[in-house]
Amino acid sequence: MPRRRSSDLRMNHERWLVSYADFITLLFAFFVVMYSISQVNESKYRVLSDTLVEAFRPAARTANPIQVGSPAVTSETSVIKLDKPQSQGNLGVLEKTFRDEFDELVDDELMRISSNELWLQIELRDSILFDSGSAQASDTAREIFSKVADILESTDNPVQIEGFTDNLPIRTDRYPSNWELSSARASAIVKWMVAEGVDPSRLAAVGYGEHQPLAPNTTAEGRAQNRRVAIMIARDKMDRPKSQVSELSGELLDQVAAPDAEFTQGPSAAQNSADTITSDAPADTEVQAVEMGNGDLLFSSDPDLPRQGRE
Repeated sequence: MPRRRSSDLRMNHERWLVSYADFITLLFAFFVVMYSISQVNESKYRVLSDTLVEAFRPAARTANPIQVGSPAVTSETSVIKLDKPQSQGNLGVLEKTFRDEFDELVDDELMRISSNELWLQIELRDSILFDSGSAQASDTAREIFSKVADILESTDNPVQIEGFTDNLPIRTDRYPSNWELSSARASAIVKWMVAEGVDPSRLAAVGYGEHQPLAPNTTAEGRAQNRRVAIMIARDKMDRPKSQVSELSGELLDQVAAPDAEFTQGPSAAQNSADTITSDAPADTEVQAVEMGNGDLLFSSDPDLPRQGRE
């Protein structure tokens, strides 16, 4: 009987490389995902969120909904027309509109757009808006704010234009300080936007001068960052507080007009005032004049109480 030849079994000692390669691939994918979610762009995240909500919103169950109630008399579609879109909650839409319209200025770092739940802030370098020491808007500024006015004209958001300068002093006949210069620049922009059709009751001009810097004014680059104009768009309209003016009687107005009357008229005038107070007081309360030791009069409803300085 022939002897069976023993089979030669070869062991593959490099099979671990397959598992190692799979592990490295998964680890690389993990770090790519971690890096991608570590840098969140707020505007892109908002767009992605709106897209996902729109994609996963449940559609109508049937193409022919059941008619409830009597059908409309007219064949036209009934809609609610609004003169202007509501301002509350539209800052995200406005931010996207401004970014799409002024993407080149944003890329060139001449415009910066930021927002929170209450305000949308758009900052512009004044180097493209005004000449040095002047509040005369340039052609570029007129073009920019004409586009801004077109965007804001379809909304009812309150808008505040703010002017800022560096700390270099300016002393001219027209602008004695940076306060006047920053206010004049903000007012010039407001006037231009009104001329472009924006409701003036929505606009306000504010000048901060040199007192709200973004960077130190010790370098030329820092001063260039501080020379800027900001467009602040509010989410909701906030009414100004109104003071309550109390009504004063004719006698009190006379006392305010002549505060030294009791010193010039002598004790008799003070006694007349005491009589007036007594007559206006309730029936069970009588206010009397009490003479103090130094010659002064004290009006009290309880004249018998011991007081310091009374004889």
